[in-house]
Amino acid sequence: MQITYSVPAETTSVFVVAVDRAPVELSSIVPWRMGKPHRKRAMEVLGTPRLELEAIRADRSLWRRTGLKDDDLRRVARARHHVVVSSTAPVEAQPEAAQVARAAARGVAEAYHGVIVDRLTGSAVYHCAACPGERQDFRLGDDWLGWTIEIDDDRSCPPWDPAGTEVCACLRVTTRGLARFGLPEVMLDGAACAHRLCTVNVLRTVAERLLTGHLAWVGGDPGARCRTIGDHLRVDGADFAVVSGAPELGREPFHVRLTRDAADRSCLRVGPPADFEGTVSEWLCRTPGLRAA
Repeated sequence: MQITYSVPAETTSVFVVAVDRAPVELSSIVPWRMGKPHRKRAMEVLGTPRLELEAIRADRSLWRRTGLKDDDLRRVARARHHVVVSSTAPVEAQPEAAQVARAAARGVAEAYHGVIVDRLTGSAVYHCAACPGERQDFRLGDDWLGWTIEIDDDRSCPPWDPAGTEVCACLRVTTRGLARFGLPEVMLDGAACAHRLCTVNVLRTVAERLLTGHLAWVGGDPGARCRTIGDHLRVDGADFAVVSGAPELGREPFHVRLTRDAADRSCLRVGPPADFEGTVSEWLCRTPGLRAA
């Protein structure tokens, strides 16, 4: 079986830098105070849809409600000004276009001691003066993914059982961030609450595999607006070990099945292979490549 997903012509990334001091002369910061890997490209596209900057008072900002928690939320809530860094670019220009925009946001944050919020992931992008800045090479694990974690209130959770004979199926986890590369988000639904970390690691590994193939396909066929892939994806056990931080010893390849989500056609569901008999939690526990996660 195969799955076909649509690929947008262009995507948008928005980074909001919350600062206390009124920003002046942003042109003296971007591109001049950006890291070298992305400075030249920023200079070329600054002022075009590929890289736009706008400074506004926080009380007039459309981005006041960030969804962040704890210290990040308090710092953003106290900020007096927002610098909005946005990039709208053809999908074949990704991930470089998003990297350049985030590098610009880092430059602003460093100059004004601000907090960077990635609107697509809903998370803060951590930065400090001693940090290496935006890499030239792209790594999905560099804060490019966020998560929506939901607990289904309509499903009951049995009392904790050390033997694991009864587990709930309340957990639903969905990625946030793949859309900026023209790829559907991926979601795993029906796992037990106790398997939250394993579920995130599975989705992160699947996202890595899908994005690698997707970017290669986009680069080889720019302008194409639909891509067809197999509905079963082979995941190397070593790749999962790297993502999860678990020991690589004994890791085996495993397969996941991809299906379209009936409620959200822009999302791909991740689940056990078609020939697996059992629940999602049983699959997570029985699959040799996943058991130690």
